[in-house]
Amino acid sequence: MAGTNVVVPELVNNFNVYDDKAKRLIGVSGEIDLGELKQMTDTVGLAGMLGEYDAPATGHFSSIKLKIPFAIVFGKIFELLDPTEAIQLTLRGSMQTIGQESFKVDSYGVKIVVRGRMTSTGLGKWARAKKGDPEVELEILYIKITIDGEDVLELDKLNFKYVVDGKDALAKIRSQI
Repeated sequence: MAGTNVVVPELVNNFNVYDDKAKRLIGVSGEIDLGELKQMTDTVGLAGMLGEYDAPATGHFSSIKLKIPFAIVFGKIFELLDPTEAIQLTLRGSMQTIGQESFKVDSYGVKIVVRGRMTSTGLGKWARAKKGDPEVELEILYIKITIDGEDVLELDKLNFKYVVDGKDALAKIRSQI
């Protein structure tokens, strides 16, 4: 491995969450569940085949939920609860790395932009001298992930767009319909 410039990703050093007006969301607790990208599939089992398999439909994904926990119930949470308004959030984080040969610690930026709508909220609990842990859950209709200035994923469910690592996975399909 001599001469390679391999970095090992270690951890999220820190992050912030911003609304569509680039204002930091105050009160977000230290961990956000970004959800799961699960492709929609159908089982294929045809004559002449040995069994069956689940075939993913290119660009089609099941519901994607993002959960934002807050420390306590307060006004900012309720700005996200209007079901008639679209929500756009930007998560900006610094990812810490270490060089495989040099052991040098470095970092790179990660930006995640999501758009969607609120689907549920947990108001949390009340306990003397404790956090309340309320939570807002969003249905994600759009997500774009940029790592170290490079776009690596963009999924726009309403506008038929799915780009992975610079490749437009739906370009051919769009041209055919």
